[in-house]
Amino acid sequence: MKKIIISMIFVFLFLLSAGAVNVNVDGESFSGARLIGSVTYVPLRSFSEAMSDGVVSWEAESRTATVSFSGKDAFVKIGESYVECAGRYIYSGNENKIIDGSTYVPLRSVAKIFGAEVEWDSKSRTASVKRGEPFKSADEFYDMTDLYWLSKIISAESAGEELSGKIAVGNVVLNRVRNEEYPNSIYEVIFDDENGVQFTPVANGTINNPPTEESVMAAKICLEDYKLSDKEILFFLNPQISTSTWVPDNRDYVMTIGRHDFYA
Repeated sequence: MKKIIISMIFVFLFLLSAGAVNVNVDGESFSGARLIGSVTYVPLRSFSEAMSDGVVSWEAESRTATVSFSGKDAFVKIGESYVECAGRYIYSGNENKIIDGSTYVPLRSVAKIFGAEVEWDSKSRTASVKRGEPFKSADEFYDMTDLYWLSKIISAESAGEELSGKIAVGNVVLNRVRNEEYPNSIYEVIFDDENGVQFTPVANGTINNPPTEESVMAAKICLEDYKLSDKEILFFLNPQISTSTWVPDNRDYVMTIGRHDFYA
């Protein structure tokens, strides 16, 4: 009997983690959403139609769905963790999926391209979607000077790293901009030398190299205010080549991505 009860509990927990979830769009019930882990996913086609009469097309070779709406195109590639729209990248850290033959996307990602916000009520397992301002293009949304320099420092510091490693480097720079102990602009943070040069590419000149395409993507994701950690990571280093132990001796370790350890 005890084994049966335990098995039932596991089945119940599984159903909770990958079951149905309530979604409302401006108060109107929306069907087809699923809770996978702790993330609400919605079917792309029906959600797009509910939001703006968006037209969805499918390109099988690249496994990419395109949503055309309000003079914009949004691209959803299966297996990637972002939605690309109007030159911007809306990153969730959760992959776009094919479920029962339909494209499913994390709700917050796809809602954002329609200028909508999402509120979550854990008790009722309900996500409420509320329409807001129209989605701005990259040229309207990003400060191009900030994008330029953030892309360059990410590229110079994280060549060969995966996308999440590039995002983490960008998070460090932006966290310093927000922190009162550092200058308040991306450019000034990168070239800050009050306590010695802060970033090796500034010293060796690689900051002047053109950024890679993926580094530009990572910079855009960071400028969308996406953070890999709830903790304020302010430092990173490659433990294999670092000659100083000040950071690991004095700061709190948070995570390792690729060759870099990150500290708060």
